[in-house]
Amino acid sequence: MDLTPSSKAQQLRDQLESFMDSHIYPAEPVYAEQRQRLTAEGREHDLPPVVEDLKHIARSRGLWNLFLPTESGLSVLDYAGLAEVTGRSPELAPEALNCAAPDTGNMEVLHMFGTLEQQERWLRPLLDGEIRSGFSMTEPDVASSDATNIATSIVRDGDDYVINGRKWWTTGALDPRCQILVVMGRTDPDADAYNQQSMILVPVDTPGVTVVRDLTVFGYHDQHGHGEILFDQVRVPVTNILSKEGDGFLIAQARLGPGRVHHCMRAIGMAERALDTLIRRAGDRTTFGKPLAAQGVWQERIAESRMAIDQARLLVLQAAWLIDTRGPADAETRRQVSAIKVIAPRVACDVIDRAIQVHGAMGVSGDTPLAQMYAFARTLRIVDGPDEVHVRSVARSVLKPYRVR
Repeated sequence: MDLTPSSKAQQLRDQLESFMDSHIYPAEPVYAEQRQRLTAEGREHDLPPVVEDLKHIARSRGLWNLFLPTESGLSVLDYAGLAEVTGRSPELAPEALNCAAPDTGNMEVLHMFGTLEQQERWLRPLLDGEIRSGFSMTEPDVASSDATNIATSIVRDGDDYVINGRKWWTTGALDPRCQILVVMGRTDPDADAYNQQSMILVPVDTPGVTVVRDLTVFGYHDQHGHGEILFDQVRVPVTNILSKEGDGFLIAQARLGPGRVHHCMRAIGMAERALDTLIRRAGDRTTFGKPLAAQGVWQERIAESRMAIDQARLLVLQAAWLIDTRGPADAETRRQVSAIKVIAPRVACDVIDRAIQVHGAMGVSGDTPLAQMYAFARTLRIVDGPDEVHVRSVARSVLKPYRVR
């Protein structure tokens, strides 16, 4: 197993780290000020202008669409290290590089399963960063951790499909730039459990699509929003189906494999930044006659953080390597992808929590990025499948040779 990134990826990482230092980190307070002003004007989901400036600069430097191998020439392993760097500034860096979820996953879906017409209509403007998209899978009325529960109906009626249901946590839906939704729903209730569901493209402005509300995350209203959406007799052409009826689960698994690597590496990036702030604070603050960094309790916490981050990173890189070499459908790949989905957010939460603790009351305020980073990291233990589902998957894989049911 060789986890060494390609020479191209190494060069891009150097360029990206320079871009982070020269543009992303200095833009963070500007972004916060612009968001505050837009919110005061009743436009809390409008994109702060500084982000468009960053997008232009990133694109001019070749730091654009790095997540998609056909666009960037990078492997999943190559991109993993770059995703980690962007995780150090999760609100700004991913979007500046046009590598922000859920657009990345939706672009991958359109690239793999979209028709030429669908790609021209939706993929091209997404790749160009002109529009944004949403992914409507989770529902408020069922346990979506078991996706066979998804109840939204997609019924064919002549040359149309008619969609009825209620979704929530459709990330990006409140952003005025969001023009298209990838919706998962049931097309054939009589098929076996894993062939009942399909995915379909629904333009946001289609009659019957209603964004009911924006959902907060630990009290935060994210710029792009997390929408609860009602689909009431929504009609779209049959040509809007992705792949074919019954392929919803197949598409979901293809979408979520690399996407989980992206999420996990960004979580590790957040953990690295949190550890950096922890160490700096522990070195600057003196209690009981010596710096916190000289006290045993904090030395232990720093060491535990360092070891945990390094272990998690190696596990995620191994999963990325497995996707590249064996493919996302391989049994070992799937087990490791489930494992990283549990481990990386857990490590990020632990390290960020320690960083908050060393900052005292400041740590839970908006004066550091830690509180919002914790909200991001804690959410990752639920999105794309909660910890319990992935632990169950790992257990089944490990127990399978022993024939334990």
